[in-house]
Amino acid sequence: MQQFFTRSSWIREGKVYLEGPDVNHIKNVLRMRSGEEVQISDGAGMIYRCSVNSYEDGKAVLNIVEELKSDTELPSRIYLFQGLPKGDKMDWIVQKAVELGVYRVIPFSARRSIVKLDEKKAKKRQERWQAVAKGAAEQSKRGTMPVVEKVRSFEEALRTAEGLDVVMIPYELEEGMGETAKVIDSIEPGQSVGVFIGPEGGFEKEEIDLAVRFGAVPVSLGKRILRTETAGLTTLSILMYHLESRSHSL
Repeated sequence: MQQFFTRSSWIREGKVYLEGPDVNHIKNVLRMRSGEEVQISDGAGMIYRCSVNSYEDGKAVLNIVEELKSDTELPSRIYLFQGLPKGDKMDWIVQKAVELGVYRVIPFSARRSIVKLDEKKAKKRQERWQAVAKGAAEQSKRGTMPVVEKVRSFEEALRTAEGLDVVMIPYELEEGMGETAKVIDSIEPGQSVGVFIGPEGGFEKEEIDLAVRFGAVPVSLGKRILRTETAGLTTLSILMYHLESRSHSL
């Protein structure tokens, strides 16, 4: 069943009133008619199974058939701090990170970041990445809407992560998987987790030292050197398995 997101203010008196581009998609692309069903999320954990009532004044009016609490969210909030990559790699990273359950994506500029964005370009990129996140959240039936935040400097990103319970930073020069296993095994459902991924070329030693001073733990992802678009998704996959298996056993 196709899913869309809506604002909580558009849900009232047993109906959902959709506005904007999603109306055109439902009406003219999917060609949904009266009585056909669609799934709506309020972006805050509630799912509504709805049937099409009518189209009027540029809106889609949907009857609420059933209300459900979403069960697709991870038991912890995962924050992906992603060093700006080249080209359109960030689109792909955002899409897959959302599918894997990330809560927030925070892009940052590191010393080895090739891409340099001024304020205007950074805002436009953020808007595009948020649109990618929305599409991925709908496709993967997320109960909340992951947010792609504004581009930060590396130090600003570290300050953003200060309040999180666990912060890890995969680093190619870190040896052995012992610390990685120790950090991941210590994470309990309900804790907030930050993951810092460097851009192409990775982190400089001074950046790792700064991250450690902010409380981040350097970890290894194995003996192979992973691309920036692989490292974050590898870490998220490990965390998804750990958290969902740990939550299931409680």
